[in-house]
Amino acid sequence: MVHLLHPSRVPRSLVPPDARSDAQGWRVVQEEASPYPLVSTCLNVLIANLEKLCPERPDGTLCLPEHWNFPQEVADRFLGMLAWQGKLTDKTASIFQGNQMNLKQVKIQKAKISATAFIKYFCHQKLTEVDATAVHSDLPVPDIIRGLCSSSWIQQNLRCLLLDSTSVPPNSRPLSFGQLTGLRTLSVFNVCFHSEDLANVAQLPNLENLDISNTQVTNISALLTCKDRLRSLTMHYLKCLTMTKPQVFAVISELKCLLHLDISGHKQFRSDLAFHLLQQKDILPNIVSLDISGSSYITDRAVEQFIQQRPAMQFVGLLATDAGYSDFFTAKQGLKVAGGANMSQISEALSRYRNRTCYVKEALYRLFAETFSVHVTMPAILKWGPNSGLLACELQKNCLLSLTNSRILMDVPFDRLNAARFVLGWLFRNENPKVRTMAVSIVSILALQLSREQVTQLHEDLFMAIKELLAIVKQKTAENLDDPTLLFSLKALWNLTDESPATCKHVMENQGLAIFIKVLETFSESTIQSKVLGLLSNIAEVRELSTKLMTEDVVKHISTLLHSKQIEVSYFAAGIIAHLTCDKQPWLLCDLRRSALLRDLHATIQKWPSSTCKMSALVTYRSFKAFFPLLGNFSQPAAQLWALWAMYHVCSKNPSVYCKMLAEEGGLQFLCDIQVDGQANPQAQQIAVSILQDFRMHFTSYRRFPLC
Repeated sequence: MVHLLHPSRVPRSLVPPDARSDAQGWRVVQEEASPYPLVSTCLNVLIANLEKLCPERPDGTLCLPEHWNFPQEVADRFLGMLAWQGKLTDKTASIFQGNQMNLKQVKIQKAKISATAFIKYFCHQKLTEVDATAVHSDLPVPDIIRGLCSSSWIQQNLRCLLLDSTSVPPNSRPLSFGQLTGLRTLSVFNVCFHSEDLANVAQLPNLENLDISNTQVTNISALLTCKDRLRSLTMHYLKCLTMTKPQVFAVISELKCLLHLDISGHKQFRSDLAFHLLQQKDILPNIVSLDISGSSYITDRAVEQFIQQRPAMQFVGLLATDAGYSDFFTAKQGLKVAGGANMSQISEALSRYRNRTCYVKEALYRLFAETFSVHVTMPAILKWGPNSGLLACELQKNCLLSLTNSRILMDVPFDRLNAARFVLGWLFRNENPKVRTMAVSIVSILALQLSREQVTQLHEDLFMAIKELLAIVKQKTAENLDDPTLLFSLKALWNLTDESPATCKHVMENQGLAIFIKVLETFSESTIQSKVLGLLSNIAEVRELSTKLMTEDVVKHISTLLHSKQIEVSYFAAGIIAHLTCDKQPWLLCDLRRSALLRDLHATIQKWPSSTCKMSALVTYRSFKAFFPLLGNFSQPAAQLWALWAMYHVCSKNPSVYCKMLAEEGGLQFLCDIQVDGQANPQAQQIAVSILQDFRMHFTSYRRFPLC
């Protein structure tokens, strides 16, 4: 039952890790194998059906049913999930009005709500924590502060305020935090926060933890105001600092209560401040955590000496430095290191730096290098905190990026079926445009590498992907946008329908024909036309579906494109006509003229260049079996001629594959029959002879294949 309620379609399974190499992994496996929390499942259902379950007020906002009440912990979680799923708006936030929801923790990361809604729906609550990381610019920092200060209870009791990457209008100087007297933790990472704002914040009577990373602070002297209470100071990438190093150390040396200091650098700002800090002997006597990742000139020896003088230290950040490689960091009991020297350090770095893009990329690069020598599963590396999906996504994106290399997809041996499942999963679960483009490009190539049996095994994944690919094509057509995503999507549909009647049927059942007609009406580029015609040709090969293509719209477009100056467009249009006209019976029930199409087809093929010509669209076939009904139909010489031209085209390009395929599938007999038939089309006879001569030339040792 839990499995059915969860959004995933299949139960998860994990290979148990090697406990010797990844002790935490056992806990991860147990967590992943356990049922999903019932509360989370219920809240997900509620969020999905919120507008159905909650009445609407006259102003269009929602309210909870009259007798609903949420416990504080559930209300906090519900709000966080609503924001995380992108469903928190002015309309939905209104359910927090009144006292049916008792909140303590407001987590509204990346939410798009107005200042009015924030104040009206949240600031009457007894809040102790507010996380407004990267909220929309409709809710800037000054309005957040103003709303929180509107409640005397919040002023005295708000303990934690996170404003990372939140906007500040140009005319909002300075920021005034002074009324939030209960505040102990404040983060203004990546906020337009200046030295005068720091002076204001430093006067808060209970401030203990402060993050001013990537701000406009030029002078940190104001920290002396809170020197007797500040326990944690993070100033990563403090690029605007204008103080001299002695001036900075003069301030830091006064912070006697400081337990954590982060002065890590950045790839665009590699400071040597940490290098000089490590030389100071009488500074930070009580420090237990020091982060100097990304700093210049850091050596193992300097870091070791610093830590030995401060034996209480429990953590040091050394990623993107030259330190962390000596045995000291492995032997030191109780010391955690975020670095790149080994798996333990990389795992710690991924855990610590999940919100710092430059470090995540560095750690992933180190992880990729390390995995070449790893032979056991280590799920704990992917499991750290609420944002663990970031690492999994980054790793998977790296995998996708690697797979976009056509040489890897074509030549490197690997499990293509599982790779296809992985990529198809990304296709219909991810809306990131770049990821979708990568996914469809990989699918378009992988589809050709899978056997018919493997394509069948994809089953539900394949059908869901077909729907998504059709939706992409429909959207791009409506936008008149012929970008790579459209081209890859059409190519993927073309290759997935190749000799797969079930896939062809699924395409038709999902309005594929109407979508393809719209594509042909919208775009005149030959690259798009050839791909649409190629997949329509696959559908035409399926006898029970071919009659569905016999409509005025289809025949009109095919007839027109048959005369295209681009040989590949004309070729695929001709193939559709050849297959559609193979059986006379369906044409008797409609007003379309089969004989006129066949005459047009024959006249067009006569104008084509030799079968050995080059076409810009790469033509490949899994089998020739779909051609055999055309080859054996002497009453329809135009379709027979097209089939021969098509077969000779690929045989002349890749004889080692296609001449052998022709023999193994029994196609040689059809060619012999055409060669000796007295009434056969002379051009058809000539092509049949050419194919047989090519076969004799390349396969003289294949005596088991009888020749006429």
